[in-house]
This record gives sequence, structure tokens and C-alpha cells, in this order.
Amino acid sequence: MSQQQVFNRPSPSEYKRLFRVAVLTSTAAGMLERQRARLQERVEILGVEIDNISQRQFLSELTKGVIFTPNVDHLMKLQEDTEFQAAYRQADYKVCDSQILMYASKLLGKPLKAKISGSDLLPLFCKYHKNNPDITIFLLGGAEGVAKQAQININANIGRDIVIAAHSPSFGFEKDEAECQSIIDIINGSGATVLAVGVGAPKQELWIAKYRSQMPGVNIFMAVGAALDFEAGNKPRAPQFWSDLGIEWLYRLMSEPRRLWKRYLLEDLPFFKLLLEQKLKQITKK
Repeated sequence: MSQQQVFNRPSPSEYKRLFRVAVLTSTAAGMLERQRARLQERVEILGVEIDNISQRQFLSELTKGVIFTPNVDHLMKLQEDTEFQAAYRQADYKVCDSQILMYASKLLGKPLKAKISGSDLLPLFCKYHKNNPDITIFLLGGAEGVAKQAQININANIGRDIVIAAHSPSFGFEKDEAECQSIIDIINGSGATVLAVGVGAPKQELWIAKYRSQMPGVNIFMAVGAALDFEAGNKPRAPQFWSDLGIEWLYRLMSEPRRLWKRYLLEDLPFFKLLLEQKLKQITKK
């Protein structure tokens, strides 16, 4: 071996560096390829592209990003609410939160693989990362005491302190910049790597979109709806067969008629007309 060849041979530390670069490059390429495939498989319903992804694939891929869970109510709000539309464009994952949307996807000829509702997402995620010390969660939402109770119940079920902090903001907190900044300070100070926000749509999605850049330590942002109330035992969940039939909305309406009647009986009904119009356009293009 010539002196020049010996001189050009990388040192052991350089070998290690090159190996790390190769691994990172390969991992990044794999992630990019999976992302391309996922984007191609999205199902569009009323102008909203929903990720067509299985529960297992979603949980295994999810290491960073913003997760929103579209349902009929979201889709109807997104028809006119430009601020909500802008927030939705920031979502890295949009996973189906409605059995009705599952039926709609079949009608449109591209069935969604799984329903992953906001209220299911949080317990599923916690169970999946039960033994992952890198996952630490901050809960934001619910009436006074609800987030703390959800924290206690989740940690008891999981068997470790996966939820490291929780906070229930005041009503209308999103309009109070000082309170929002105080909440951000609490989240950043907690060291949480995951933020689950359950304050209802579109408030939770708008808040995440507006403030996510101020929480650099948080890798995953989830909009989880009523999940904190369910985990705290503050509200009952619909029996599974109601959800499977696509009538969980009816159970919730009967549980909270004064709060939900307008949403389900007035605001969301035009969904079916718009869906049929989309189907007719699809047929006429063939």
C-alpha cells in the first residue's frame, strides 16, 4: 500500500461520521418515499384531502408534525372559514375522525383504511409509546381540573408518567394574548415533546397553527377534541356499536342537546347534498 493510499484512508472517527450520514440519508429517503406514497393515497372529500392510512402505519410513522382529525363538522366549517383553511394547510397528517366519512369515501370509490378519531388518537398514541421514554405529553384543555384528572387516569392506565403536565385554560383564553403566552411558557418549561390540545374545533386547530413555532421542544401537536373529557371520565363515550354504525353523533346529541343540536341538525346537514354533488361530478368526468 502506497503512502498516498494510507494518507487518504479515513480515520475511525471519520468512518463513524460517514456511517451516521449514510444512515440518516437512508432514513430521510425512506421517510420521503413513504410521504410521497401517502400523499398519492389521500382521499379528497369536499375539497379536504384525508390521509388514507392504517392505524398501525400511522402510529409507526408519526415522529413529528401536526395532526388534525377531520369529521363532517370540520368539512362543513372548511367550506367557508378561510382562517380554518389556513390552519388545516399546516397539518402534516389529516386522519379520518368519522364513520360517516368512511362511508363517503366508499361512495366516492376510494375507501379509507381506518377511522382514527381525535378521542381515540390520544389513548392509542399513549399505549403505542408506553415504553418510549422520549415521548412525554402535555395536555391542554377541558374545564378546570379536567386535564389534571385526565393526566392521572392516563398515567395509571399506561403504568408510567407519560403525561408530565396538564393545564385547563380559562374560557376564551385564545383571545387573551397574555394568557396564551403564559400557557406557552408552561408548556416549554415542562419539557414535553408532545402537545395534545382538546378545546374543540376550530379553536384547537387555530391555536396550534398560530403558536406551534413558539414551542421548539414539541415534536408532535395533536388536536384531540373531547378526548380529555373522556379520559378524565367527565363525559361518557358512545358505545362502540354506535360508533361503528356512524351514529356516534346521535349519542352525543342526546347527551348534550343544548350544546350540539345546532351543529348536527342545522350546520352539518348540507354535507350530504355537497357529497352527492361531488359524486355526480365524478361520474360526469368519466
